[in-house]
Amino acid sequence: MAVGMTTTWLDSLRTFAFGKRPVVTLVRIAVLVIATGLTFKYVILLRKIESTSMLPTLREGSIHVINRLAYLQGREPARGDIVAVRTSGETLMYIKRVVGLPGDQVEIRDGQVFINGDPFDEPYVKNRRRAWSWPTRGPRPRTLQKDEFFIVGDNRSMSQEQHEFGVIDRRRIAGKVQW
Repeated sequence: MAVGMTTTWLDSLRTFAFGKRPVVTLVRIAVLVIATGLTFKYVILLRKIESTSMLPTLREGSIHVINRLAYLQGREPARGDIVAVRTSGETLMYIKRVVGLPGDQVEIRDGQVFINGDPFDEPYVKNRRRAWSWPTRGPRPRTLQKDEFFIVGDNRSMSQEQHEFGVIDRRRIAGKVQW
């Protein structure tokens, strides 16, 4: 009697885990695993913030989702978007804010960003600004070309030498930071 109960129990467990058609269930599991892998490779990225350059908006050590599809089908990064920027390959990226768009004249004087000659309001910059200047060489202000964006972090209390910022090509933008 115990043997029959064990067989029934195992059959019930097998049916619960794999359904009445185990091959179909295994195929579904395989499709789910592949779809999840493709989603994390081509649709979203998870990135950990490795520096303090985006304080106070994004904290060092926090993990954020990057939507790789945000700028497809003619959608372009907008002023104020926080984006992931490829530095080399797909693994090393900066997280920065877009402040200058193609065609804009951009300059930083005494820590204040100027867009087309006007001071740019940046309510997300909370800390005391340092006296950054950009561009340091060439004509001031700099006019961004087609497919060029100006990016910078929110933490302007850092020294200019510790901060990665400047003009990037559109193709280097990997996606939009969603949260």
